Amino acid sequence: MKASRKANGGFRMPHVFIILLVMMLAVVILSYLIPSGSYTRVVDEATNITVVVPGTFQYAENETPITFMNYFEAVYQGFVNGASIMATLFISSGVIYLLEVNGAFSAGINIILRKTKGREFSVIFLFYSIFVLFGVLGFGEAAYPFYPLAVSIGFSLGYDRVAGAGMAIVGSTVGFTSGLINVFTTGVSQQIVGLPLFSGIGFRTVGLAVFYVIGLVGLYRYCKKIKRDPSLSIVREEYEAQNGQQSDGEADMEEMTPARGLGLLAFLAVIVVQGVGCIKLNWSFPQIGAIYVILGVLLTVIFRINPSEACNLFCQGALRVFAAAFAVGLAQSVVVLMNQARIMDTIVHAMSVLLENKGAILALLIIFLFVTLFNFLVVSGSGKAVIIMPILQPLGELLNINQQILVLTYQYGDGITNSFWPGSSLVQLSMCGLDYGSWLKFCWKIYLSFIVSAFALIMVANAIGYGPF
Repeated sequence: MKASRKANGGFRMPHVFIILLVMMLAVVILSYLIPSGSYTRVVDEATNITVVVPGTFQYAENETPITFMNYFEAVYQGFVNGASIMATLFISSGVIYLLEVNGAFSAGINIILRKTKGREFSVIFLFYSIFVLFGVLGFGEAAYPFYPLAVSIGFSLGYDRVAGAGMAIVGSTVGFTSGLINVFTTGVSQQIVGLPLFSGIGFRTVGLAVFYVIGLVGLYRYCKKIKRDPSLSIVREEYEAQNGQQSDGEADMEEMTPARGLGLLAFLAVIVVQGVGCIKLNWSFPQIGAIYVILGVLLTVIFRINPSEACNLFCQGALRVFAAAFAVGLAQSVVVLMNQARIMDTIVHAMSVLLENKGAILALLIIFLFVTLFNFLVVSGSGKAVIIMPILQPLGELLNINQQILVLTYQYGDGITNSFWPGSSLVQLSMCGLDYGSWLKFCWKIYLSFIVSAFALIMVANAIGYGPF
């Protein structure tokens, strides 16, 4: 990970690890302010998903309060819990580095630059759309290894690090939030409340179009601004140095060769197989890691690399995401402490009490804001769904709100801030070498527009009786 950069105002954001350690400390403090409690949980025979039983909440004495040593032990346990994500990051990044070091990506970018001379933003548009598609397919963390590539593409086009990061992160957020065929939020939520899987896709497509335009316009305005005046770049010093290096002479660009072309085709095939596997075959991180191992073997043959040298290159590539993988472990440590504190159910119960006897519009606003804020503490979309949706289902029936609308509200509340709150965005930003302060300067208007538009869409859905029920 690159060192955190100063924003133009001179304030220096703490390191990603420090921010996550502070979040862990905040959970410890909350554990002594919020009483412990829990719902009864059962396994739904129809879906095989463990869900809470509404109306069974009880306050309880926490027999394992968080101690001084528990705080530090949570770091280790977080690494254990995040091992599957961390392993996938190491494997995929190491394999992707084989493509980079052999010039395949550089040659591909060179071809794109030649064909889009003077129309650089069209390339941003293309790759932004690809990352939107990744989000639609529910890639989530599986798309992280491609984020450094997006930054490299931004550099090649003459834009700065923020533009490259925005192309990847905002694009992924738009696709994931739309929930067209997102198993982790839409799929799990609809199963819990008894809706047909991925029903209501037409209205969610409208939402995708709205978010897509908002993200693209925000990205276009920033790219146009820094091209016109590089001093307006959020990472001005780096960007001016970058432009100075480019003005010294054109960088030697790699030419496409049969081996490089074959390597890129193999890489694209893996992306397609990954998407099909996740959607059709319920693949998870073990299968994703496996296909990248296979790709690594194929690339070693294609580029005629000595096997021992290929292993050394793999290690170099994996080392580049060490900080990001470490951040994944620390983010999981926050969840470890939340579970030990036993306050998640208490917070959800308080929200359900607040919703009683409220009108539909006010209730939907409270639900949307609650999920958005709760996402600060609990990042997992499916994890929140199994806690929150069983509580919302009977409340929706009492308030005459369709279950499909509740799923939409949950989906938008969860998806938008996945790349805004530090719990998950810090991992994504570390893949891009960007600090949190710079990211907030770039994205806050875009994300505020997302939130306002999302609630407007929820109101429209309620007005038209978005269903089927």
